[in-house]
Amino acid sequence: MSHYPSARFSVAPMLDWTDRHCRYFHRLMSRHAQLYTEMVTTGAIIHGKGDYLAYNEEEHPLVLQLGGNDPEALAHCAVLAEQRGYDEINLNVGCPSDRVQNGLFGACLMAEPQKVAEGVAAMKAAVSIPVTVKTRIGIDEQDSYEFLCTLVDSVAEAGIDALIVHARKAWLQGLSPKENREIPTLDYDRVYQLKRDYAGLTIAVNGGIKTLEEAGAHLQHLDGVMLGREAYQNPYLLARVDAELFGDEREVPSRHQVIRNLLPYIERELTQGTYLGNITRHTLGIFQGMPGARAWRRHLSENAHKRGAGPEVVEAAMARVPEESVVYS
Repeated sequence: MSHYPSARFSVAPMLDWTDRHCRYFHRLMSRHAQLYTEMVTTGAIIHGKGDYLAYNEEEHPLVLQLGGNDPEALAHCAVLAEQRGYDEINLNVGCPSDRVQNGLFGACLMAEPQKVAEGVAAMKAAVSIPVTVKTRIGIDEQDSYEFLCTLVDSVAEAGIDALIVHARKAWLQGLSPKENREIPTLDYDRVYQLKRDYAGLTIAVNGGIKTLEEAGAHLQHLDGVMLGREAYQNPYLLARVDAELFGDEREVPSRHQVIRNLLPYIERELTQGTYLGNITRHTLGIFQGMPGARAWRRHLSENAHKRGAGPEVVEAAMARVPEESVVYS
């Protein structure tokens, strides 16, 4: 296996989901999981009015996922990210949304492996932190193993540090981004074959993985596993990551303790003008499967958006959930 430990377990970049509040929350449960920003376009970073590189220091190790196709712009943004302290840059070559297609980046870049390689090479030349690529196994009717290998050959030659493969192809026409996460068939064997054929390249798999047991099975074949929706919708599974996948036996906080540990962050953010609901929306699934989970969600959903809502709303919601007697239940 390749020696690139940060790739071992990560939470996928998810648009509108993995913002800095979400990442802070996830970090309270796992010290070792690698966290990703939402995809940020080079245009937003270079020309946007907001600070698209903002994050909390507690989020490390943290990866900036870039969307773009111009080598010069990618390199410029990579330099800015390195200066801001990001641990890694990831190029999106897998998103199938219309907005991405209109900008000629994301999954449609799979059809232009040389352009991807030029972007990787430009970033590698500009920064000292790792540069990685996240891709699909194919697009539309271009879904042969040889098609995928053409891309891998190109980015490997450009000096890529790791490859994350969503084990589905993307349909650029006819399917929505949501359908593209569910309808195309998963093909983990193709990703395993890539690792056999590119043994020196760090390769992680993404797509359809729901448990840490499944993650462990994939790690018998690959260097890393990336969880997406399951890590978001059932976030407490992250509390088991350090012990089960990294051998870190430090004490694990209960679900209630995770939320208590989040309260100082909430108080800090509220003083800076953040709305409570912008933070608590990421926590709705922490009590999934537990008595009182529905009452927790309902109280937050009905009250966190109200003017002046503060930590007392979270405490009142948490009071509706009985304390656990066993962590990991």
